[in-house]
Amino acid sequence: MQPSELPPTPPPGELPHDAPRGFMARIRNYFLTGLIVAGPIAITFYLTWWFVTWVDAIVRPLVPEAYRPEQWLPYGIPGSGLVVAFVALTLLGFLTANLIGRSLVDLGENLLGRMPVVRAIYRGLKQVFETLFSGNGSSFRKVGMVEFPSPGMWSIVLISQPPSAEVSSKLPSEEEHISVFLPCAPNPTTGFFFYVPKSKLIEIDMSAEAAATLIMSAGVVQPGSDPQKKIAALAEMAKKSRAVQAVKQPAKVE
Repeated sequence: MQPSELPPTPPPGELPHDAPRGFMARIRNYFLTGLIVAGPIAITFYLTWWFVTWVDAIVRPLVPEAYRPEQWLPYGIPGSGLVVAFVALTLLGFLTANLIGRSLVDLGENLLGRMPVVRAIYRGLKQVFETLFSGNGSSFRKVGMVEFPSPGMWSIVLISQPPSAEVSSKLPSEEEHISVFLPCAPNPTTGFFFYVPKSKLIEIDMSAEAAATLIMSAGVVQPGSDPQKKIAALAEMAKKSRAVQAVKQPAKVE
């Protein structure tokens, strides 16, 4: 066979790297696909288990030993403290809705209101809980954008309530203001609270949950993105990688 009749020789860099590169690409795609599927499930179960054990550690010492499940079962039941806390809080709400319960609550609030330091803490926390857990509250249910931290840069904010009359009278502009909370990434529980003119606030059609996900992921998870589409895209990448690897296999020279 003449040298001119030999099949073309692939470039030197492709011979030792093609097969390992294709194999590692498939392994990486499979790993990312598994991580996308298992990661959120594992974190959700971990946070749920942490919350259940945390409530159990607080409530279980308050339950008499004779009524604890481990006294009449060979093993403890995780979440028994959570059930006790749920029943106790529901019963407390039921009693508070009655006339006697409201009278006792008013008496307790009057006692706390006479304590100089405790009354400020109690009133502030009570207002926060009433605002967050009220069924008709509007705080942090709307999402907007403000130009922050500099002109041309926009940040996601959670819209709260208008300022009080005392605060509004001290604001330099006569324009109507609104209070907003700007969460920080990746921990949305910390951030900045400030008043912004209503004309400089752009309200967007996005839920507070979607905004929190967007902030926690630092923009990686966009609102409306379908996780199943991401998994399908990774699977398609793995399929294409196998197809490209099959095409690039060098022909055997007999």
